[in-house]
Amino acid sequence: MTQPGEPYEFVFRALLTEQALDSAGRRGRHSGLFDHDLEAAVSLDLLNEHFVANARRMAVVYTAVAAFENMVRDLVSGVLLEAYGENWWQTRVSERVRRRAEGRREDEQKHRFHKQRGEAPIYYSEFGDLINIIRANWSDFEAFFPTPEWAASIVEAVERSRNVIMHSGTLDAEDVARVGIHIRDWIKQVGA
Repeated sequence: MTQPGEPYEFVFRALLTEQALDSAGRRGRHSGLFDHDLEAAVSLDLLNEHFVANARRMAVVYTAVAAFENMVRDLVSGVLLEAYGENWWQTRVSERVRRRAEGRREDEQKHRFHKQRGEAPIYYSEFGDLINIIRANWSDFEAFFPTPEWAASIVEAVERSRNVIMHSGTLDAEDVARVGIHIRDWIKQVGA
């Protein structure tokens, strides 16, 4: 029998390995974020150099935050899928969270020309909603976290920095370090 966290430890280590390979300059399946073709495609050379430099620095933080957010989504969906089966989204997630996610999904489906966020409804939920799902199903997650408040404090802190970056802001060194500390604490706690 596997221990709580073992399947997720394997997945988290794989994701960290992928990220390390990409950071080391791996080419191919995941080419660099700012390779020449991408720069040309988005007309990066036409943009203000100061803003480009800040955005490049924040791109590294964004990469960590985006990977972390998707790891949390994967943990939530994996735990609830294992415990409740394919219908976990309908039976274990509040109507409010489901309704907001479905509204986003419907809006994106109107724009068929554009790539969608994902197949599963959880990809349309807000980052903070993941904590609401964890709290509502605490007995399924208590093996992973000391308290629901601890899990919430990590997600809320990372989300605060996420929101700055997602709205074209620039974090200072202390905020960047805080993101790293929170991500490391989460991963150590979950077992990765």
